[in-house]
Amino acid sequence: MAILTKEAAQALLKKVLTYSKADECEATLSGTEGGNIRYARNAVSTAGDVSTLNLSVSSRFGKKSAFSTINEFDDASLQKVVSRSEELAKLAPENPEVMPMLGPSDFKEAITYVPATAAMTPDTRAELVSKSIIAAKEAKLEAAGFLENSNGFTAVMNSKGLFAYNKSTDVIFSVTTRNQAGTGSGYAARGFNDVNKLDTLTATKIAASKANGSINAKAIEPGKYTVILEPVAATYMLENMFRGFDARSADEGRSFMSKPGGGTRLGEKLMDEQVTIYSDPFNPDMPAPTWNSEGQPLEKINWIDKGVVKNLAYSRYWAQQKNVKPVPGPSNVIMQGGSASLEELIKSTEKGILVSRLWYIRMVDPQTLLLTGLTRDGTFYIENGKIQFPIKNMRFNESPVIMLNNIEALGKAERSISVESYRSYLIPPMKIRDFTFTSLSDAV
Repeated sequence: MAILTKEAAQALLKKVLTYSKADECEATLSGTEGGNIRYARNAVSTAGDVSTLNLSVSSRFGKKSAFSTINEFDDASLQKVVSRSEELAKLAPENPEVMPMLGPSDFKEAITYVPATAAMTPDTRAELVSKSIIAAKEAKLEAAGFLENSNGFTAVMNSKGLFAYNKSTDVIFSVTTRNQAGTGSGYAARGFNDVNKLDTLTATKIAASKANGSINAKAIEPGKYTVILEPVAATYMLENMFRGFDARSADEGRSFMSKPGGGTRLGEKLMDEQVTIYSDPFNPDMPAPTWNSEGQPLEKINWIDKGVVKNLAYSRYWAQQKNVKPVPGPSNVIMQGGSASLEELIKSTEKGILVSRLWYIRMVDPQTLLLTGLTRDGTFYIENGKIQFPIKNMRFNESPVIMLNNIEALGKAERSISVESYRSYLIPPMKIRDFTFTSLSDAV
């Protein structure tokens, strides 16, 4: 029962709304089926299947609102969850920023669902993980990793007549490989809607080459270097920046999109001309839902176009305050890349550092977006277009905004997953000049 068809979800939500006595009522139904495998030291440690179906009901009386959830679906339970949300709403304080619920809208059909991923079984997961473990053993390394697939749907209906339905699939994979002495480490992460695009064998071989290649790392002096950030490293660096495409935080002086003295940087050239960042629900490599939780349609939108800030996200409330049209936040985030391969970026570098991954990233200054963190899982010195030797990890202090003003070249965009947020992004490898490293780290 965890995955309901559009028709079944619509019928259930209609029934829920018949029990409502509130001024406005919204019901959200969501279900997931899937499973996971976790492994360490080249052996599976845990595995499981997940099946969930949940209903959330939000009731409003004027500017008072509250919600209640349940996972039972007989008539008495449906009446109970609606009644409970109404009781809580009457007790809640008024929210001055609450906006009326939206009415009906036509939403385009998303491309987020892939039958092959929905059909994954425990045997499918075991086979994919087996390939990873075999690759690690062949490289005389120990692998620890995680693979998870999900098949889910979300449906929303409110008392104003809005109804939206979306189903999606996803599969994520990450692996860390290390030698037994603990002196070499490599990492790879992948995430797709389509399991047919997931190659755990190749990903593990890449992680293994980083692990074996990072043994006997040498220390070099911290300072400013030309760096090549692989897509995973670039994703970790840019993720904090993507959260800053919000008009309200910019207007209120709380983000890197804020102008000193007031206002936002909308319309300003903030980055190098090579930087174009956008959202597109219909990108075949990075599909996303075509509507958001408020029932707003989602279309392709440029956030940064050739370095210029083109749009900021305006919530319905903040758009009303500023007398502009609402702009829904990103459904996905894609950074346009170039045509070079990672190998070509390395070949074009006279002196520099290849960074496989960044981690333990913390904010230093939100208004300049200054970040600090560490390299990890394979950092290498480049000279005369070739990787010469592994180097010890280093701490960096850098702002992604400054970084994106120092681009020398971009490679082909690849889908990468951040295991910090379990979000996927389409990000290119990038060659950056004057990247600031401040100290050495003993971490591997």
